[in-house]
Amino acid sequence: MTPRLTFPLVLLLALTAGTFSTTAAAAPRAAKKSAPAAKSSRTQAKSARASKADARREKASPKKSAREQRADRRANERGRKAERASDRRERASKNDRRANAREERRASARNEKPKDLRRMSKRERAAELARRRREEAARRAEIARQAAIARAIALARQRAADQALRDETVNNILKDDTTGEDLEVRRVAVEALGNHAGTVVVMDPKDGRVYTAVNQDWALRKGFKPCSTIKLVSGLAGVNEGVISPLETVNASTGSYRLDLTDSLAYSNNGYFQRVGGQVGFEKLMTYARQMGLGETTGINHVNESPGRLPLFKTGYAINHMSSHGDDIEVTPIQLANMTSAIANGGTLLVPHLPRTPEETFKFKREVKRKLDVPQESLRRLMPGMVGAVNYGTARGAQDPTQTVAGKTGTCIGQGSWLGLFASYAPVQDPKLAVVVVTRGSGERGRIAAAVAGRIYRGLNHRFGNRGARPMLANDIIAPRPKIDPSKAAAVSDEDKEADEAAVQDAFVVSEADKTADSATTGATPQSNVRSTVKTYEPKQNSVAPSSVRPSATPTPTLQGAERPRRVSPQQ
Repeated sequence: MTPRLTFPLVLLLALTAGTFSTTAAAAPRAAKKSAPAAKSSRTQAKSARASKADARREKASPKKSAREQRADRRANERGRKAERASDRRERASKNDRRANAREERRASARNEKPKDLRRMSKRERAAELARRRREEAARRAEIARQAAIARAIALARQRAADQALRDETVNNILKDDTTGEDLEVRRVAVEALGNHAGTVVVMDPKDGRVYTAVNQDWALRKGFKPCSTIKLVSGLAGVNEGVISPLETVNASTGSYRLDLTDSLAYSNNGYFQRVGGQVGFEKLMTYARQMGLGETTGINHVNESPGRLPLFKTGYAINHMSSHGDDIEVTPIQLANMTSAIANGGTLLVPHLPRTPEETFKFKREVKRKLDVPQESLRRLMPGMVGAVNYGTARGAQDPTQTVAGKTGTCIGQGSWLGLFASYAPVQDPKLAVVVVTRGSGERGRIAAAVAGRIYRGLNHRFGNRGARPMLANDIIAPRPKIDPSKAAAVSDEDKEADEAAVQDAFVVSEADKTADSATTGATPQSNVRSTVKTYEPKQNSVAPSSVRPSATPTPTLQGAERPRRVSPQQ
């Protein structure tokens, strides 16, 4: 018989069975939750063991195998490629931003909406970039075309200006009054001048007789910037004032050379004379310039002779620059010829004269304007430099194998064009001719003017050459030798250097000349802090009194339009 179960007992058994089932069901879930933690701890332990094994292997074999090295190289190469790709993307992004900026500017100019490359497809971006490159190339081509047109116009204007100067020269020569001139000297001078626009003055440095004045309007009535020929005045002032001692040399250019007065004149070095002029001072420089006949008429028996001009005062660096370039000074070719004659004859400033009749030619008598208040020794100090300019310096084109020529070149922009000047005399031992040449035009330089003078000396040496004079000696003081390496002479020859640099910009010479002409007309100088005033100055005859910086006396009026009385010796 089966025992009967009561209700309480049945309830107790049910509760016990539920608890067992719940516990059995929860056990697998707990096992599942604890499995990852165990797995993680096993992985960490395995990794630690692998690290220790790697460390042991590294200690046992420090060198990698060839396969590992190749793998490392491939990994490094992939890293570098990834860096380059990143750089390319960054550059492309920058280029896109720049292209977008350009597009925005152009679109704003066209009142259009710009296109953003970053929002385009690859094909659209390539097409857009190609279009922009074509536009940029077209823009640059247009700029180059406009520049070529501007250069062509400048060159055409330059050629027209040069031709106008040549035409003016020809017309003036045809109008010259040749009465009393030496026709052979005039013929040689005109042939030597050739197709150059310019003027030539040939005179006797001992008695002042003018053999010819080719293009008399320019030779007597037109003032020119003296350029580097003013260095003769600066050098004489420096020697006579003790600024230049007989053995003194100064650093020039970059300081690599030490130049004396002789080589500085021969190579026309600017730095040397700027230093000398600054030490001499403005007042004394002007005193020597007036002594040598600048700033006053020579008294030649031609009408309407120009007195030239000298600056009224200068301060600061303007004095230095004037001492090497002749800023704000104007001289006539006849003044230069008279000044050169005074250097050649030992310090006598003459009155140039052109005999008009055979009787006047026969009874010609020289007239002395004044004696320079300068020792002859100071004047002789200039001769070696002037001879050096012809023998090995800036005036080599003036050489004559039969005689020794002394001269000084000048090159600068003045009076609206390039100027080439050369003031000279020969033979040095017994001067018979003083020749001054001034040429104008875009291609004119001092060396070209010297070549014109050389043709004149060679064409007239059968009459005025070195006949009967003692020959030149190798150790003669007036036969100098360069003290620097001739191959390095260009480094100190400022005149040639400036001319060569300017030759590169010949297409723009006309505009630059206009600027220089404007500054010369207004008396302005390139320096912003320079004070300079220009005034025509004519001192009294036979007076060499020093002037103040700001003279209060009224300049002596110049007789214009009246011919000076002829000088004829009284009949015996």
